[in-house]
Amino acid sequence: MSSFAEHAILSPPGGTDAPSPPLVAALRELAPGLRAAAREVEAARRIPAAHMELVRATGFFDLVKPAAYGGAEQSFAALVEANLLLAQHCASTAWVCGLLAAHQWLLAGFPAEAQHDVWGADPDALLCGSYAPASRAQPAPGGLRLSGSWSFASGCENARWALCAAMVPCADDPSRLEPAFLLVPATDYRIVDTWNVVGLAGTGSKTLVLDDVYVPAHRLLTFAQTTSGNTPGAAHYRQVPGYRIPMLTVIPSCLASVAVGAAQGALDEYVAVTSGRVTRGAVAGAHQKMAEFATVQLRVAEAAASADAAREILLRDLRWVTARVGGGHAVTEEDRIVCRRGQSFAVSLALRAIEALNASTGGAGLQMDNPVQRAWRDINAVGRHISMNWDAVGTMYGQMALGLTPRGQY
Repeated sequence: MSSFAEHAILSPPGGTDAPSPPLVAALRELAPGLRAAAREVEAARRIPAAHMELVRATGFFDLVKPAAYGGAEQSFAALVEANLLLAQHCASTAWVCGLLAAHQWLLAGFPAEAQHDVWGADPDALLCGSYAPASRAQPAPGGLRLSGSWSFASGCENARWALCAAMVPCADDPSRLEPAFLLVPATDYRIVDTWNVVGLAGTGSKTLVLDDVYVPAHRLLTFAQTTSGNTPGAAHYRQVPGYRIPMLTVIPSCLASVAVGAAQGALDEYVAVTSGRVTRGAVAGAHQKMAEFATVQLRVAEAAASADAAREILLRDLRWVTARVGGGHAVTEEDRIVCRRGQSFAVSLALRAIEALNASTGGAGLQMDNPVQRAWRDINAVGRHISMNWDAVGTMYGQMALGLTPRGQY
Protein backbone atom coordinates (compact mmCIF):
# COMPACT_ATOMS: atom_id res chain seq x y z
CA MET A 1 0.00 0.00 0.00
CA SER A 2 1.12 3.56 -0.65
CA SER A 3 2.08 6.18 1.89
CA PHE A 4 -1.49 7.50 1.72
CA ALA A 5 -2.83 4.54 3.64
CA GLU A 6 -0.13 5.02 6.28
CA HIS A 7 -0.54 8.77 6.58
CA ALA A 8 -1.84 9.90 9.96
CA ILE A 9 -0.78 13.54 10.26
CA LEU A 10 -3.44 16.12 9.56
CA SER A 11 -2.75 19.51 8.06
CA PRO A 12 -2.77 22.28 10.65
CA PRO A 13 -5.98 24.33 10.95
CA GLY A 14 -6.26 27.65 9.19
CA GLY A 15 -4.82 28.73 5.85
CA THR A 16 -6.44 27.48 2.67
CA ASP A 17 -7.49 24.22 4.35
CA ALA A 18 -10.21 25.83 6.48
CA PRO A 19 -13.04 28.27 5.74
CA SER A 20 -12.35 31.78 7.02
CA PRO A 21 -13.88 32.86 10.34
CA PRO A 22 -16.04 35.51 8.57
CA LEU A 23 -17.46 32.84 6.24
CA VAL A 24 -18.15 30.48 9.13
CA ALA A 25 -19.87 33.27 11.04
CA ALA A 26 -21.96 34.22 8.01
CA LEU A 27 -23.08 30.62 7.43
CA ARG A 28 -23.98 30.23 11.09
CA GLU A 29 -26.05 33.40 10.86
CA LEU A 30 -28.04 31.81 8.02
CA ALA A 31 -28.61 28.61 9.99
CA PRO A 32 -31.88 29.45 11.80
CA GLY A 33 -33.56 30.57 8.58
CA LEU A 34 -32.40 27.54 6.61
CA ARG A 35 -33.53 25.18 9.37
CA ALA A 36 -36.93 26.85 9.65
CA ALA A 37 -37.48 26.71 5.89
CA ALA A 38 -36.32 23.12 5.35
CA ARG A 39 -39.85 21.72 5.13
CA GLU A 40 -40.88 24.45 2.67
CA VAL A 41 -37.83 23.69 0.53
CA GLU A 42 -38.89 20.05 0.40
CA ALA A 43 -42.40 21.00 -0.65
CA ALA A 44 -41.11 23.36 -3.36
CA ARG A 45 -38.71 20.63 -4.59
CA ARG A 46 -36.04 23.22 -5.31
CA ILE A 47 -33.85 25.73 -3.48
CA PRO A 48 -35.43 29.20 -3.56
CA ALA A 49 -33.45 31.81 -5.46
CA ALA A 50 -33.48 33.98 -2.35
CA HIS A 51 -31.67 31.26 -0.38
CA MET A 52 -29.06 30.92 -3.10
CA GLU A 53 -28.42 34.65 -2.99
CA LEU A 54 -27.99 34.55 0.78
CA VAL A 55 -25.41 31.78 0.44
CA ARG A 56 -23.71 33.61 -2.43
CA ALA A 57 -23.33 36.72 -0.26
CA THR A 58 -21.21 34.75 2.22
CA GLY A 59 -18.59 33.99 -0.45
CA PHE A 60 -19.36 30.26 -0.35
CA PHE A 61 -19.54 29.83 -4.13
CA ASP A 62 -16.14 31.50 -4.57
CA LEU A 63 -14.20 29.14 -2.30
CA VAL A 64 -12.58 26.93 -4.96
CA LYS A 65 -13.04 29.29 -7.92
CA PRO A 66 -10.01 30.81 -9.72
CA ALA A 67 -8.83 34.16 -8.42
CA ALA A 68 -8.80 35.45 -12.01
CA TYR A 69 -12.60 35.43 -11.86
CA GLY A 70 -13.03 36.65 -8.30
CA GLY A 71 -12.52 33.33 -6.51
CA ALA A 72 -10.63 32.54 -3.32
CA GLU A 73 -8.70 29.51 -4.68
CA GLN A 74 -9.03 27.68 -1.36
CA SER A 75 -8.80 23.93 -0.94
CA PHE A 76 -11.64 21.43 -1.14
CA ALA A 77 -11.20 20.82 2.58
CA ALA A 78 -12.37 24.40 3.16
CA LEU A 79 -15.38 23.89 0.90
CA VAL A 80 -16.34 20.58 2.53
CA GLU A 81 -15.98 22.01 6.03
CA ALA A 82 -18.23 24.92 5.07
CA ASN A 83 -20.74 22.55 3.48
CA LEU A 84 -20.88 20.50 6.67
CA LEU A 85 -22.25 23.62 8.36
CA LEU A 86 -24.97 24.08 5.74
CA ALA A 87 -25.96 20.41 5.86
CA GLN A 88 -26.62 20.53 9.60
CA HIS A 89 -29.64 22.73 8.89
CA CYS A 90 -30.88 21.78 5.41
CA ALA A 91 -29.43 18.83 3.53
CA SER A 92 -31.07 19.80 0.23
CA THR A 93 -29.55 23.28 0.39
CA ALA A 94 -26.12 21.82 1.17
CA TRP A 95 -26.39 19.29 -1.67
CA VAL A 96 -27.15 21.96 -4.26
CA CYS A 97 -24.82 24.65 -2.93
CA GLY A 98 -21.94 22.23 -2.33
CA LEU A 99 -22.25 20.70 -5.78
CA LEU A 100 -22.59 24.00 -7.61
CA ALA A 101 -19.60 25.37 -5.69
CA ALA A 102 -17.62 22.25 -6.61
CA HIS A 103 -18.51 22.80 -10.25
CA GLN A 104 -16.68 26.15 -10.07
CA TRP A 105 -13.56 24.04 -9.54
CA LEU A 106 -14.57 21.63 -12.31
CA LEU A 107 -15.05 24.51 -14.77
CA ALA A 108 -11.51 25.65 -13.92
CA GLY A 109 -10.32 22.41 -15.53
CA PHE A 110 -11.77 23.35 -18.93
CA PRO A 111 -9.79 25.27 -21.54
CA ALA A 112 -9.39 28.96 -20.70
CA GLU A 113 -11.71 29.95 -23.56
CA ALA A 114 -14.56 27.92 -22.05
CA GLN A 115 -14.04 29.54 -18.65
CA HIS A 116 -14.22 32.94 -20.30
CA ASP A 117 -17.44 31.95 -22.05
CA VAL A 118 -19.05 31.39 -18.66
CA TRP A 119 -17.43 33.80 -16.23
CA GLY A 120 -16.42 36.50 -18.71
CA ALA A 121 -20.07 37.30 -19.34
CA ASP A 122 -21.28 36.57 -15.80
CA PRO A 123 -18.75 36.17 -12.94
CA ASP A 124 -21.52 34.85 -10.68
CA ALA A 125 -22.65 32.10 -13.05
CA LEU A 126 -23.24 28.67 -11.50
CA LEU A 127 -23.26 25.30 -13.24
CA CYS A 128 -25.37 22.21 -12.66
CA GLY A 129 -24.38 18.84 -14.08
CA SER A 130 -25.37 15.32 -15.04
CA TYR A 131 -22.47 12.90 -14.92
CA ALA A 132 -23.78 9.78 -16.68
CA PRO A 133 -22.80 9.80 -20.40
CA ALA A 134 -26.41 9.68 -21.54
CA SER A 135 -25.88 10.34 -25.23
CA ARG A 136 -23.40 10.19 -28.08
CA ALA A 137 -22.25 13.54 -29.42
CA GLN A 138 -22.03 13.86 -33.19
CA PRO A 139 -19.04 15.53 -34.87
CA ALA A 140 -19.68 18.95 -36.41
CA PRO A 141 -17.36 21.58 -37.90
CA GLY A 142 -15.39 23.10 -35.02
CA GLY A 143 -17.23 21.12 -32.37
CA LEU A 144 -20.01 18.65 -31.65
CA ARG A 145 -23.79 18.41 -31.80
CA LEU A 146 -25.64 17.02 -28.81
CA SER A 147 -29.17 15.67 -28.26
CA GLY A 148 -30.76 13.65 -25.49
CA SER A 149 -31.93 13.71 -21.87
CA TRP A 150 -29.77 14.16 -18.76
CA SER A 151 -31.38 13.23 -15.45
CA PHE A 152 -30.45 14.03 -11.83
CA ALA A 153 -29.29 17.56 -12.69
CA SER A 154 -29.31 18.86 -9.11
CA GLY A 155 -29.91 22.59 -8.75
CA CYS A 156 -30.61 23.00 -12.47
CA GLU A 157 -33.10 25.81 -11.83
CA ASN A 158 -30.41 27.65 -9.87
CA ALA A 159 -27.79 27.38 -12.65
CA ARG A 160 -27.06 29.22 -15.87
CA TRP A 161 -24.93 26.51 -17.47
CA ALA A 162 -24.85 22.72 -17.39
CA LEU A 163 -22.16 20.06 -17.61
CA CYS A 164 -23.69 17.30 -19.74
CA ALA A 165 -21.73 14.06 -19.95
CA ALA A 166 -21.67 12.27 -23.30
CA MET A 167 -19.61 9.87 -25.38
CA VAL A 168 -17.38 11.74 -27.83
CA PRO A 169 -14.85 10.68 -30.49
CA CYS A 170 -11.31 10.35 -29.09
CA ALA A 171 -8.98 13.09 -30.25
CA ASP A 172 -6.25 10.62 -31.25
CA ASP A 173 -8.60 8.05 -32.80
CA PRO A 174 -12.06 9.28 -33.89
CA SER A 175 -13.20 5.68 -34.41
CA ARG A 176 -13.16 5.18 -30.62
CA LEU A 177 -15.41 6.90 -28.10
CA GLU A 178 -14.68 8.23 -24.62
CA PRO A 179 -16.80 9.98 -21.97
CA ALA A 180 -16.54 13.74 -21.60
CA PHE A 181 -18.28 16.75 -20.11
CA LEU A 182 -19.79 19.20 -22.58
CA LEU A 183 -20.53 22.71 -21.39
CA VAL A 184 -23.98 24.01 -22.40
CA PRO A 185 -25.75 27.32 -21.53
CA ALA A 186 -29.22 27.21 -20.01
CA THR A 187 -30.63 28.83 -23.15
CA ASP A 188 -29.82 25.61 -25.03
CA TYR A 189 -31.80 23.16 -22.91
CA ARG A 190 -35.18 22.80 -21.26
CA ILE A 191 -35.90 21.41 -17.80
CA VAL A 192 -38.41 18.59 -17.37
CA ASP A 193 -39.80 18.06 -13.87
CA THR A 194 -38.99 14.43 -13.07
CA TRP A 195 -38.06 14.96 -9.40
CA ASN A 196 -40.64 13.76 -6.86
CA VAL A 197 -38.77 11.80 -4.19
CA VAL A 198 -38.65 11.05 -0.46
CA GLY A 199 -35.08 12.17 0.23
CA LEU A 200 -33.16 15.29 -0.80
CA ALA A 201 -36.51 16.40 -2.19
CA GLY A 202 -35.50 20.06 -2.28
CA THR A 203 -32.54 19.57 -4.60
CA GLY A 204 -34.63 19.94 -7.77
CA SER A 205 -32.60 17.20 -9.46
CA LYS A 206 -34.67 17.32 -12.62
CA THR A 207 -33.96 16.34 -16.23
CA LEU A 208 -32.30 18.44 -18.93
CA VAL A 209 -33.40 17.93 -22.53
CA LEU A 210 -31.19 19.01 -25.44
CA ASP A 211 -32.28 18.96 -29.07
CA ASP A 212 -29.44 19.14 -31.60
CA VAL A 213 -27.37 21.67 -29.63
CA TYR A 214 -24.04 22.83 -31.05
CA VAL A 215 -21.11 22.73 -28.59
CA PRO A 216 -17.79 24.33 -29.64
CA ALA A 217 -14.76 22.06 -29.24
CA HIS A 218 -13.24 24.23 -26.52
CA ARG A 219 -16.23 23.53 -24.24
CA LEU A 220 -15.23 19.89 -23.80
CA LEU A 221 -13.36 18.19 -20.94
CA THR A 222 -12.78 14.44 -21.08
CA PHE A 223 -13.25 12.17 -18.09
CA ALA A 224 -9.71 10.92 -18.59
CA GLN A 225 -8.39 14.46 -18.17
CA THR A 226 -10.37 15.38 -15.06
CA THR A 227 -10.11 12.02 -13.24
CA SER A 228 -6.32 12.15 -13.65
CA GLY A 229 -5.93 15.85 -12.87
CA ASN A 230 -4.23 16.47 -16.21
CA THR A 231 -6.65 19.09 -17.51
CA PRO A 232 -6.21 22.13 -19.76
CA GLY A 233 -7.13 24.27 -16.77
CA ALA A 234 -4.45 22.70 -14.60
CA ALA A 235 -1.88 23.71 -17.20
CA HIS A 236 -3.38 27.21 -17.35
CA TYR A 237 -3.29 27.64 -13.55
CA ARG A 238 0.15 26.14 -12.95
CA GLN A 239 0.61 28.22 -9.81
CA VAL A 240 -2.47 26.66 -8.14
CA PRO A 241 -1.76 23.00 -7.21
CA GLY A 242 -5.39 22.38 -6.25
CA TYR A 243 -6.46 22.37 -9.89
CA ARG A 244 -4.25 19.32 -10.51
CA ILE A 245 -6.18 17.10 -8.09
CA PRO A 246 -8.13 14.24 -9.73
CA MET A 247 -11.86 14.99 -9.76
CA LEU A 248 -13.13 11.89 -7.96
CA THR A 249 -10.88 12.48 -4.96
CA VAL A 250 -12.66 15.75 -4.20
CA ILE A 251 -16.12 16.31 -5.73
CA PRO A 252 -17.74 13.22 -4.14
CA SER A 253 -16.51 14.56 -0.79
CA CYS A 254 -18.95 17.45 -1.20
CA LEU A 255 -21.77 14.94 -1.63
CA ALA A 256 -20.61 12.90 1.35
CA SER A 257 -20.43 16.03 3.49
CA VAL A 258 -24.20 16.43 3.11
CA ALA A 259 -24.84 13.10 4.85
CA VAL A 260 -22.24 13.77 7.54
CA GLY A 261 -23.47 17.30 8.25
CA ALA A 262 -27.10 16.17 8.30
CA ALA A 263 -26.23 13.45 10.82
CA GLN A 264 -24.61 16.04 13.08
CA GLY A 265 -27.62 18.33 12.75
CA ALA A 266 -29.98 15.48 13.60
CA LEU A 267 -27.87 14.61 16.64
CA ASP A 268 -27.99 18.21 17.87
CA GLU A 269 -31.79 18.25 17.45
CA TYR A 270 -32.22 14.85 19.11
CA VAL A 271 -30.16 15.81 22.16
CA ALA A 272 -31.97 19.15 22.51
CA VAL A 273 -35.40 17.48 22.45
CA THR A 274 -34.59 14.29 24.34
CA SER A 275 -32.80 16.05 27.20
CA GLY A 276 -36.13 17.42 28.40
CA ARG A 277 -38.47 14.74 27.11
CA VAL A 278 -40.63 12.69 29.51
CA THR A 279 -42.38 9.47 28.45
CA ARG A 280 -46.16 9.29 28.29
CA GLY A 281 -46.64 5.64 27.38
CA ALA A 282 -49.13 3.79 29.59
CA VAL A 283 -47.55 0.38 28.95
CA ALA A 284 -43.89 1.33 29.31
CA GLY A 285 -44.61 3.58 32.23
CA ALA A 286 -45.23 7.30 32.12
CA HIS A 287 -43.30 10.26 33.51
CA GLN A 288 -39.83 8.79 33.01
CA LYS A 289 -37.02 10.95 31.70
CA MET A 290 -35.81 9.75 28.31
CA ALA A 291 -32.30 10.98 29.07
CA GLU A 292 -32.04 8.45 31.88
CA PHE A 293 -32.61 5.43 29.62
CA ALA A 294 -29.31 3.65 29.01
CA THR A 295 -30.44 2.68 25.51
CA VAL A 296 -30.96 6.33 24.64
CA GLN A 297 -27.58 7.24 26.07
CA LEU A 298 -25.93 4.56 23.94
CA ARG A 299 -27.73 5.79 20.79
CA VAL A 300 -26.45 9.31 21.42
CA ALA A 301 -22.93 8.03 21.96
CA GLU A 302 -23.02 5.90 18.80
CA ALA A 303 -24.40 8.73 16.68
CA ALA A 304 -21.86 11.21 18.04
CA ALA A 305 -18.90 8.89 17.50
CA SER A 306 -20.06 7.97 14.00
CA ALA A 307 -20.60 11.58 12.91
CA ASP A 308 -17.28 12.65 14.41
CA ALA A 309 -15.35 9.84 12.72
CA ALA A 310 -17.04 10.51 9.38
CA ARG A 311 -16.06 14.18 9.49
CA GLU A 312 -12.46 13.36 10.34
CA ILE A 313 -12.16 10.85 7.51
CA LEU A 314 -13.43 13.33 4.93
CA LEU A 315 -11.23 16.21 6.02
CA ARG A 316 -8.15 14.07 6.63
CA ASP A 317 -8.24 12.61 3.12
CA LEU A 318 -8.84 15.98 1.47
CA ARG A 319 -6.03 17.66 3.37
CA TRP A 320 -3.67 14.82 2.59
CA VAL A 321 -4.31 14.81 -1.15
CA THR A 322 -4.07 18.62 -1.23
CA ALA A 323 -0.70 18.50 0.56
CA ARG A 324 0.50 15.74 -1.76
CA VAL A 325 -0.27 17.70 -4.91
CA GLY A 326 1.06 20.89 -3.34
CA GLY A 327 4.34 19.10 -2.70
CA GLY A 328 4.68 18.23 -6.36
CA HIS A 329 3.81 14.55 -5.96
CA ALA A 330 1.55 12.56 -8.24
CA VAL A 331 -1.79 11.24 -6.96
CA THR A 332 -1.73 7.54 -7.80
CA GLU A 333 -4.67 5.30 -8.65
CA GLU A 334 -4.27 3.75 -5.21
CA ASP A 335 -4.49 7.17 -3.59
CA ARG A 336 -7.64 7.90 -5.56
CA ILE A 337 -9.27 4.65 -4.46
CA VAL A 338 -8.40 5.31 -0.82
CA CYS A 339 -10.12 8.70 -1.13
CA ARG A 340 -13.16 7.04 -2.65
CA ARG A 341 -13.17 4.55 0.23
CA GLY A 342 -13.18 7.40 2.76
CA GLN A 343 -16.00 9.27 1.03
CA SER A 344 -18.26 6.24 0.87
CA PHE A 345 -17.44 5.00 4.36
CA ALA A 346 -18.14 8.45 5.79
CA VAL A 347 -21.66 8.16 4.38
CA SER A 348 -21.95 4.66 5.89
CA LEU A 349 -21.06 6.15 9.25
CA ALA A 350 -23.63 8.92 8.78
CA LEU A 351 -26.23 6.24 8.03
CA ARG A 352 -25.22 4.41 11.20
CA ALA A 353 -25.62 7.63 13.19
CA ILE A 354 -29.06 8.50 11.86
CA GLU A 355 -30.38 4.93 12.21
CA ALA A 356 -29.39 4.99 15.87
CA LEU A 357 -31.32 8.22 16.42
CA ASN A 358 -34.36 7.81 14.20
CA ALA A 359 -35.31 4.42 15.65
CA SER A 360 -35.99 6.00 19.04
CA THR A 361 -37.94 9.15 18.16
CA GLY A 362 -41.29 7.48 18.79
CA GLY A 363 -44.55 8.62 17.26
CA ALA A 364 -43.38 12.24 17.16
CA GLY A 365 -40.65 11.15 14.77
CA LEU A 366 -43.26 10.30 12.13
CA GLN A 367 -44.20 13.94 11.63
CA MET A 368 -42.99 15.30 8.29
CA ASP A 369 -41.62 18.42 9.97
CA ASN A 370 -39.50 16.39 12.41
CA PRO A 371 -35.84 17.23 11.66
CA VAL A 372 -34.55 13.78 12.65
CA GLN A 373 -36.80 11.87 10.26
CA ARG A 374 -36.01 14.37 7.51
CA ALA A 375 -32.31 13.77 8.07
CA TRP A 376 -33.01 10.02 7.99
CA ARG A 377 -34.62 10.36 4.56
CA ASP A 378 -31.97 12.73 3.25
CA ILE A 379 -28.99 10.67 4.45
CA ASN A 380 -30.49 7.51 2.98
CA ALA A 381 -30.87 9.39 -0.31
CA VAL A 382 -27.17 10.32 -0.24
CA GLY A 383 -26.35 6.67 0.38
CA ARG A 384 -28.24 5.69 -2.79
CA HIS A 385 -25.95 7.80 -4.97
CA ILE A 386 -23.67 5.57 -7.04
CA SER A 387 -20.58 7.49 -5.89
CA MET A 388 -21.48 6.84 -2.24
CA ASN A 389 -22.72 3.24 -2.48
CA TRP A 390 -20.58 1.26 -0.04
CA ASP A 391 -21.14 -2.06 -1.81
CA ALA A 392 -19.70 -0.63 -5.03
CA VAL A 393 -16.90 1.46 -3.52
CA GLY A 394 -15.96 -0.97 -0.78
CA THR A 395 -15.53 -3.88 -3.17
CA MET A 396 -13.43 -1.67 -5.44
CA TYR A 397 -11.05 -0.98 -2.58
CA GLY A 398 -11.05 -4.65 -1.61
CA GLN A 399 -10.14 -5.63 -5.15
CA MET A 400 -7.17 -3.29 -5.07
CA ALA A 401 -6.03 -4.43 -1.61
CA LEU A 402 -6.22 -8.08 -2.70
CA GLY A 403 -4.14 -7.55 -5.82
CA LEU A 404 -7.02 -7.59 -8.30
CA THR A 405 -7.81 -5.00 -10.96
CA PRO A 406 -10.15 -2.44 -9.37
CA ARG A 407 -13.48 -1.99 -11.14
CA GLY A 408 -15.43 1.16 -10.46
CA GLN A 409 -15.35 4.94 -10.34
CA TYR A 410 -12.01 6.39 -9.26
